[in-house]
Amino acid sequence: MNKKNIPELRFPEFDGEWESKKLGEVAERITTKNKENNKNVLTISAQYGLINQLNFFNKSVSAKDLTGYYVLSKNDFAYNKSYSNGYPMGAFKRLTLYEKGVVSTLYICFRNKPCFSNEFAEHCFASGKQDKEIYKVAQEGARNHGLLNIVVNDFFGINLTIPSLPEQTKIANFLTVVDKKISQLKQKKALLKEYKKGMMQKIFSQKIRFKDENGEDFAEWKLYPVKKILNKYSNPVKVEPDKHYSQIGIRSHGKGIFYKEPVSGLSLGNKRVFWIKENRLILNIVFAWERAISKTTKNEIGMIASHRFPMYEPAIGLLNLDFILYLFLTPRGKLYLELASPGGAGRNKTLGQAQFEKLKISLPPIEEQTKIANFLTKLDEKINTVDSQIKKTELWKKGLLQRMFCG
Repeated sequence: MNKKNIPELRFPEFDGEWESKKLGEVAERITTKNKENNKNVLTISAQYGLINQLNFFNKSVSAKDLTGYYVLSKNDFAYNKSYSNGYPMGAFKRLTLYEKGVVSTLYICFRNKPCFSNEFAEHCFASGKQDKEIYKVAQEGARNHGLLNIVVNDFFGINLTIPSLPEQTKIANFLTVVDKKISQLKQKKALLKEYKKGMMQKIFSQKIRFKDENGEDFAEWKLYPVKKILNKYSNPVKVEPDKHYSQIGIRSHGKGIFYKEPVSGLSLGNKRVFWIKENRLILNIVFAWERAISKTTKNEIGMIASHRFPMYEPAIGLLNLDFILYLFLTPRGKLYLELASPGGAGRNKTLGQAQFEKLKISLPPIEEQTKIANFLTKLDEKINTVDSQIKKTELWKKGLLQRMFCG
């Protein structure tokens, strides 16, 4: 038996080959125009599927006259013939969020026949097994910046390999359970992030205060000049022309190191560079719009940074570095960085080192700073754990899709 139409992974109660069908045999094209003046204009999103444009873009990008748009009903499919990240040969999406909507005629739309389960089809298209077939009939349009030139008749002539309806249902039900698990994890992550956001607002506005080890209140927050709580750190490198170094830089406060690249001593010339040490506050005064600030870790020890990335060490007994990093993620902290960014507007503003050092920042006692930082760090750890679970489950599902479908 030719096993090319038998999936690698299969439920034990099914056997035999899957059947090769053209898309036009199991689905019919939708060309119904919007005579009912439906204003629910949809766009294809990789994450949300067919979603209202206003919800997705926060604005309408559709034509003013919607009468020429195609009308879709719940469970209908639309194919976007432009490639995007994760969809090299375009994306297939099923309408699940609304009873009806309209889409641009740039999309190819279709409705499955009873022999082709909507739920199975959705997972089947998510597997990407049809991409080889799409590739055979598609050409990239030079004028259209990634829009694939696909003749509609050729599109409906692509081959799909499909099992019996009972097996379709079994596969779809199983993968739907996996999707539900991923959705629950994403919801859990979103709730944790929202909880953290709310707690940060209350903590840094002092609506919530921590207690000391005896259950007593800590002293009131005090205003400190940055120069008193952060000491300029300087440890210059004597550059050797024949030696290679690892250089780092940062972008986006709170998100850490954004590049690590090799540089030669010869290329550095007489540039001022400094050795990285652990637990130093590091600024980015290069990318004006970023106002980036982060913390060096043991992973960066022995690397170098340009003088355009000044570093500071916390004053012992006055400042917890993690605390101040969390502070800079709040609206209050962002204002501090805004005040330290002189001249220009928007992307033209720079994070001024001198202005930063002149700032005055309100801080609780070091003991309370530490409790706050530890509390928020534990929340971040929980968020990261859930995020890791999401990625592992999505990777597991991706493997299942490759093994459970033919093509």
